[in-house]
Amino acid sequence: ENLKNIYTHLHTIIAIGTTSLRTLESLYWSLPPIPSPKGGFEVLKVKQFQPYQTPKNQLPSVKAVLEDWLAFMDKHNLAEITGETEIFIMPGYEFKICKGLITNYHLPETTLVLLVAAFVGEDWRKIYDQALQNNYRFLSYGDSSLLLPEK
Repeated sequence: ENLKNIYTHLHTIIAIGTTSLRTLESLYWSLPPIPSPKGGFEVLKVKQFQPYQTPKNQLPSVKAVLEDWLAFMDKHNLAEITGETEIFIMPGYEFKICKGLITNYHLPETTLVLLVAAFVGEDWRKIYDQALQNNYRFLSYGDSSLLLPEK
């Protein structure tokens, strides 16, 4: 059901947290699993730099990838999918699924700040300067914000 909702509302997906964002973006980079010789399926893992290794003109559309997943799940009567991701999102990453991100403020010089910078572009510095100047709370029990990508 969730994957169908993502497909239907593709242009309005807002992730709650960086882990959710990484998971949703990993859907695009994963492929439906292949049958295992031992029975069941082998789930392919999304590698750390996988999004940066394929030329953009060779990438399938997001709709096509989600249609493949939905067809696979329907064919095998699956209600859920599981997998692993090492996806590393940094400036230069082109977001495929997420159009917004609700997240807390992360410590400077961390990979999560790189993810935020990838999402909002150079405005990440203004966002974090605002947070520092106004004593926003950082980390898990801190303040949060709705971030929208740079246009």
